[in-house]
Amino acid sequence: MGYSLTKVSRIAVDIESYLAQVGHVFRAFRVHDSGSVSYGVLAGGKRWFVKHSDDPRGLASLRRARCLHSRVRHRALPRLYHAFETPGGLALVYEWVPGDLLYYPTRSLAEQRRDPAFPPNRFRALPLARILDALDTIYDVHLMLADRGFIAVDFYDGCIIYDFEQSRTYLCDLDEYRAGPFVLDADRLPGSSRFMAPEECQRGARIDQVTNVFALGRTAVLLLGDGAGSMGSWKGTGVMKEVIMRATALERATRHQSVREFVEAWRSAVG
Repeated sequence: MGYSLTKVSRIAVDIESYLAQVGHVFRAFRVHDSGSVSYGVLAGGKRWFVKHSDDPRGLASLRRARCLHSRVRHRALPRLYHAFETPGGLALVYEWVPGDLLYYPTRSLAEQRRDPAFPPNRFRALPLARILDALDTIYDVHLMLADRGFIAVDFYDGCIIYDFEQSRTYLCDLDEYRAGPFVLDADRLPGSSRFMAPEECQRGARIDQVTNVFALGRTAVLLLGDGAGSMGSWKGTGVMKEVIMRATALERATRHQSVREFVEAWRSAVG
């Protein structure tokens, strides 16, 4: 079964029929803004994460993801094992990683605040050292991506998986990342407004590492702040806060001018 899933080059039936033939679909993620659908599949005694699309936008995202994973390998990035064609579409086969997403879009903010078992609340209740370790992993991935010429697009807390048992952080759904810098040829990039720099909503703006510094700063605000997007209940030190305030400045010239400059400043503040 696993051999079929990781070796086939093309299938002639729809993706769900094929996955049912080669294994057991134990989970389906059907709500994706990109036009993709994802599945958790047990095949060949292993769990896999299969992402598929036959939508033009979704196909473009999957091709970007395949390019990124062919050039970048990191312990926090689930490994892309295989890709195969479907009728009018493409499927990517990743390793399945354990853990919980730190964002669930189907639940209201009020419900999240009341539920201590909600993964983002569990995460923010962790000791500071564990939160800082997770942030360092996120920053380390983006430092590697920046060094390889990739610009982060549509990064937000829904891309972060945290394994509470093993204290491990993974990043997923980096499908919109692209080579850069580039000029925005639309009115807005895809993404969460909680993480987006002002230039990501300005046609003709330059999108580069300075843009990404803003998103990485906002990541610390979400994970070390009150969870609602502000620095209320900030768990870090004052020096850390100063670094994040600079990273999330609305004026590009005020921010750190590269991902490396930001990460070095942050790591120095963490000490």
